Amino acid sequence: MKIIKEFARYAVGALFIFSGAIKVNDPVGTAIKLEEYFQVFASDIAPFFEWFVPAALFLSVVLSVLEVVLGVALIIGYRMKITSWILLAMIVFFTFLTFYSAYFNKVTDCGCFGDAIKLTPWQSFYKDIILLVLIGVVFWKKDSYKPMLSPMLSEVKVIGTTVFFTALAIYAILHLPFIDFRAYKIGNHLPSLMQNSEPLKYLYIMEKDGETYEFETYPSDGGYEYVDSKLMNPDAAAKITDLNVWEGDNDYTNELMNGTKLLIIVHQVEKTSLDEIDRLRNLTIQNPRFETWMLTSSGYDKFESFRHKNQLAAPYFFADATVLKTMVRSNPGVLLLQDGTVLAKWHYNDTPLADNVIEILNQQ
Repeated sequence: MKIIKEFARYAVGALFIFSGAIKVNDPVGTAIKLEEYFQVFASDIAPFFEWFVPAALFLSVVLSVLEVVLGVALIIGYRMKITSWILLAMIVFFTFLTFYSAYFNKVTDCGCFGDAIKLTPWQSFYKDIILLVLIGVVFWKKDSYKPMLSPMLSEVKVIGTTVFFTALAIYAILHLPFIDFRAYKIGNHLPSLMQNSEPLKYLYIMEKDGETYEFETYPSDGGYEYVDSKLMNPDAAAKITDLNVWEGDNDYTNELMNGTKLLIIVHQVEKTSLDEIDRLRNLTIQNPRFETWMLTSSGYDKFESFRHKNQLAAPYFFADATVLKTMVRSNPGVLLLQDGTVLAKWHYNDTPLADNVIEILNQQ
């Protein structure tokens, strides 16, 4: 029992620290996921969940830092009664959340580990069931855990962890994630990621005369009824499947991948910061070394008004809002592409000058 108790303590603590640290790295991404949950709950359970949408970023920071702090507190044995109660409450809530997502197929990625590790809804639920058991052991044995540090050192450790990871989260919000786990990270060649690395292989599940059969090629014989199919080599599937850039009836996705493009990305005009609009305006002055494009998910009328009001004299095109938020966690944000390869990206607080962009191009 002692081995099980200590295993539960360190396993849960390490997992909470890892999960929280991944989210602290990208609090904006976690906020986007929380907004998705709130909107689903507002539609399916009660409209008041919409009230939480504006607070998604704040809750993202609080929950992410809390995960790290709880993991540290558990490992050092800090105030185990309070720590175990909070852990139990959180895992019960998250188990319900992941079950709801999996059973009703509402949110296809729980965001448990940000973009670092993708889990299906059912994988997330099974992970939470295992955690529920381990946290149950911690809760049961909470009075038998001995503190590793003196009360004063424990307080310093917990407070220091809270302050440090809160500062990291705020920095990531004001700039960009420290580590980019998304397909649009610096160095990636987007056209390659839009293609399958090898032909996709499927396992077809068919039914005939009440019996189930599996085929690696779709059966040409009659009498079989299709039941389901499973992708056998998911790692070979394209990592980017939803990048489309258009204007009117014309598709400009292929043109985006040719030459040197400096992209000013505006997710939604009504949520766009104007703090560095003067620097962004300077980037719209066409330069012989690069071509400036603006990408937005806002409608034509809204963006036309926004563009004229802020004197942004550059051609603009449209793309899906989720894609733009994935490309850069900043609204507005700046991304530099050369023949489809991501050379750099900037938060609006770090908006570059044209000379900074040219300096990067000279290094290629």
